[in-house]
Amino acid sequence: MFREHFFLLLMFIYCGLLTDLIKSQTLEVVTDNELLDLCRSENQVVALFTLKDCDKCKKYEETLTQIREELVDSLNAWVVKVEGSNLVHIYNPAKEPTLVMFRHGVPLLVPEPEAVNDEFLIDMLLNNRDPVVKELNDNSFEHLTQASTGATTGDWFIKFYSSDSIECQRLQARWESVGAKLKNRVNVARVNRYIGGSITARRFAISQSPTFILLRRGVMYTYTSTDYTIESFLKFVEEDYKFTVKGQVPPPKSAFDDFVHMCFDILRENPLAWKLGLTVLSVVLLCLAALKKTSKPSEYKSKKKSTKSSSKKSK
Repeated sequence: MFREHFFLLLMFIYCGLLTDLIKSQTLEVVTDNELLDLCRSENQVVALFTLKDCDKCKKYEETLTQIREELVDSLNAWVVKVEGSNLVHIYNPAKEPTLVMFRHGVPLLVPEPEAVNDEFLIDMLLNNRDPVVKELNDNSFEHLTQASTGATTGDWFIKFYSSDSIECQRLQARWESVGAKLKNRVNVARVNRYIGGSITARRFAISQSPTFILLRRGVMYTYTSTDYTIESFLKFVEEDYKFTVKGQVPPPKSAFDDFVHMCFDILRENPLAWKLGLTVLSVVLLCLAALKKTSKPSEYKSKKKSTKSSSKKSK
């Protein structure tokens, strides 16, 4: 009887250990809503967007599973996977497999070379536990970049974006990855061209979102390609900027010049506004002309009456 109980106890312990082992070798599956809840409540979340019957996805999962325990111990991170997600296109236009690390809700897209190599992957995730891209505004731009005074703070690769641009929203994870790859070599930043950064956007004549400029040793280079991949951005900063037309870094505008530029931008971006303004101005001018015409006969009559009265008095 004692042997039977002892044997059952051993089996129970063995099953528990086996279950823990299986769990440690698999990733927890979550839904899109559960992932969003995790990103809101947890500081570090590593999510693998995957599909069933996908060999490449399996390679991503095997690599991530190998370092899962280290991520949990070092970052206190949640490591999960999402199958057939509707969110994946927000972070990667290439879709599955996609590996994203959320730091306080800010996504970092992990490039494929790092995602399939456990050493590269753990190094990238541990060294980028906080958002990399700097948020600049009108108050901090010149102070941090020193763009017009010699750029002693290093080179800056800057994205001008707007909150209402879907393309800009989808670029955030890739732009964070660019920042991670250029870390300690080039400062990677972004400026909201409508909220907080409108003066800076007008200074650099930014007219669309997104727009990318590289400030390097007092010279400005504009990224003109429509290829918004991580590799293309890195290639531009490291090599292709040499084949781009050099531009002068514009100095900060005076208050009057900025006001004029702002009015011009409003009229350019809102063609109905200047058409309406032109119509109102035309109506006002017509009314003034009509009033001027009607005032002339009355003036003539008053003058005629005054001359008659004066002549009578003289008699």
